[in-house]
This record gives sequence, C-alpha cells and structure tokens, in this order.
Amino acid sequence: MNFKAVHNNYNVFDLNKSIDFYQKALGLQEVKRHQAEDGSFILVYMGNDASNHLIELTWLRDMQRPYQLGDNEIHLAFETDDYQAAHKLHEEMGCICYENPGMGIYFISDPDGYWIEIIPAK
Repeated sequence: MNFKAVHNNYNVFDLNKSIDFYQKALGLQEVKRHQAEDGSFILVYMGNDASNHLIELTWLRDMQRPYQLGDNEIHLAFETDDYQAAHKLHEEMGCICYENPGMGIYFISDPDGYWIEIIPAK
C-alpha cells in the first residue's frame, strides 16, 4: 500500500485576496474549483508545473470573521531556485514575517496569517 500527498487545505476569509496572494507570492494558478450547489462553500485548488501538490483554499459563506489560528505552527515549505529574487519580491509585498539567516530560510504570511517557509534550492 502506498500513499501520496496531493493537497493541503487552508480555510480563507477573503477568497479573492488569497488567490491574488498565492499568484503573486508563489506563482500558483487556479487549477480547479468546486462550488457547493447551495453556495455554502467554494474550494479553489492552486498549483503550478513545478509540483503536483496543490493548495486547497476553502471559503465558507457563513464565516463572519477572520480565522483565529492561535498557536498553530503548521506551515508549508516552498523551495525556490532564486532565493534572492524571491526574498526581494516578498520584502516588496511586505509579507515576510520571520527570518532565520543562520538556517538560510525565511517565512512569509498569507492574508489569513498562515506561514509559508521559503528555502533555497540545494
């Protein structure tokens, strides 16, 4: 029996703002979308040609406030082939939330406060 990771889910408060962030910050594009017949939720899957792994952005109609992530330390990690250019872009976007120069990594925060680790290609 084998298992393969296919996507991670993030619940998002403002779907369009999140789609724009993932497009600009990480070069992801919408690859598929599913909307409930009653309009209660929308699932948007974001990805690119570098990987088969997708991010599922889930918007819930009845959520009336931004999500409270609390002490959640779960994060995704993205490897980049141009660390300096990525850092410059994220600095210009104002989304860098933590840097660890000793480890050669940094984190960006999406519009809902989810952290994404950026690491250089080895």
